[in-house]
Amino acid sequence: MRFIPLFEIRSLIIGIALIAGITVGVFSSSYAKGNDYSGSIFPKNASGQTYGSGMDATLDTMPDLISACGIDNTFGYVRRSDLFEELPKNPEEAVAIQLKRDREREAGIVVSQIPLYDVDGKTIIGVFNIDNEKIDTEEIDNQQLKAKEARYLKVSSSTE
Repeated sequence: MRFIPLFEIRSLIIGIALIAGITVGVFSSSYAKGNDYSGSIFPKNASGQTYGSGMDATLDTMPDLISACGIDNTFGYVRRSDLFEELPKNPEEAVAIQLKRDREREAGIVVSQIPLYDVDGKTIIGVFNIDNEKIDTEEIDNQQLKAKEARYLKVSSSTE
């Protein structure tokens, strides 16, 4: 009978355990699957339009009628085509759209209104506002910085 050193036995056991663990892990793992809306998960109304929340959907998978709350707190749906403009086909068209928005803001038009529909997609039950106001990202950054400073000062003063 041959004598096997203790070190080699320990290495052999660790190697077998490692291989067994990897094998079990590979065969028992389930892969996380992202939202696959290739087959529509949204219900359809009598006109064949899909409707529901657009919260987890992408622009490609968004329902035809997206749930929304109108200006008077009426629950209904807005048409995807009303909510999202068609994307510009070239840079010149993109600049023209941006200039139009800038002129509207300069004229004081900061809210656009679109119809709010019942689930049938035909009956208008209210109005939904779209805010066109330009977002001042520098001001938002300054506000966030001030909030962080205030939290830091609060924490540092409480630890003294």
